[in-house]
Amino acid sequence: MKSIQVEIFNQTYSVRGELDESYVAEIARYVDGKMRSVAAATRTVDSLRIAVLAALNIADELHALRQKQAASSDDLRFRAERCIQLVDSALKDSA
Repeated sequence: MKSIQVEIFNQTYSVRGELDESYVAEIARYVDGKMRSVAAATRTVDSLRIAVLAALNIADELHALRQKQAASSDDLRFRAERCIQLVDSALKDSA
C-alpha cells in the first residue's frame, strides 16, 4: 500500500491504498471544492459542520445520479423489450 498526501480545507491527510495517485488527488480537490463552497455559502468557520454539509451535498449528487441512471436503465429495458416484440412480430408475419 502506498501513502498519498492530499490537502482538504487547509488540512493535510495521508491516504493509504492502492488507488491511483492522480485519482486520489482529483477526488480530494473535489471534496475541498465542496467544502469551500459550503463555507462561502454558510459563512461558518466550524470545519466539522462544513464537512458534514459538504458530505450531504455530495450524497445528494450521488443519489440524483443513481436515480437518473435507474430511470435510464428502465427506459433502455423498455425499448429493448419493444424491439424484441417488433422483431418477433415481423418474424411471425414473414412465416
